[in-house]
Amino acid sequence: MKRSLVAILFFASLIILWQALVYAEIWSPVLLPSPLDVARYLWAAILDGSLIEGSWVTMKRLLLGYLIGCVIGLPLGLATARSKYLSDTIGVLALGLQTLPSVCWVPLALLWFGQSESAMLFVVIMGTLWSVLIAVDNGARSLPPIYVRAARTMGSSGLHTLIKVILPASLPFVVGGMKQGWAFAWRSLMAAEIYVTLLTGYGLGHLLHFGRELNAMDQVIGIMLVIVLIGLAADKVLFSPWERFLQKRWGTGS
Repeated sequence: MKRSLVAILFFASLIILWQALVYAEIWSPVLLPSPLDVARYLWAAILDGSLIEGSWVTMKRLLLGYLIGCVIGLPLGLATARSKYLSDTIGVLALGLQTLPSVCWVPLALLWFGQSESAMLFVVIMGTLWSVLIAVDNGARSLPPIYVRAARTMGSSGLHTLIKVILPASLPFVVGGMKQGWAFAWRSLMAAEIYVTLLTGYGLGHLLHFGRELNAMDQVIGIMLVIVLIGLAADKVLFSPWERFLQKRWGTGS
């Protein structure tokens, strides 16, 4: 309860500071709209359905690409951790591609898939895959060798060791990698939606881009706030329960 009160007071003070900057007229109202103007835009966007529809379209693209990236990245990460050949090939490739900004995949996706949902999906998968792969690889390599040796003395080998020993023991790294992959997936999708125009549905990135084109800063800031809130909600729903469970299971929680 005390932590919630501190958080409420902190964000309330940020809003007051924001409003004070607007009253000080340091920037033009066109460049820095007031919190009330942003709230008016968000309310109007909810009423006309554009905000809800944009959020739904974006979340569908994000979840599909993210899940595909995780499904590919998890087994690849385990494989690179256990194979010297894969570590020297796919592992090195993953390290190099991880440093590539997400927006760099957009021109390639447009050339390969055109203005299509497949282009969006490709960019999100590329933003997710390498983060998850590297995290799982690092987690599997960080395990004490005694775990694998003990499992082998009890008859475990091959795929059984990977699934029953290595994967459960590296779960903290896996969850951390999936969390990082989620953040990269968000960035990738926003870059794709800003540059790829689709008639199949406008997402939050498109609304952000339209706000910039129209010089509607209330729309730009409003959509940015929505993206932040969705990210916080996803962290609380998807990742925080896993992190609490793992902290309790490994005895690292307070």
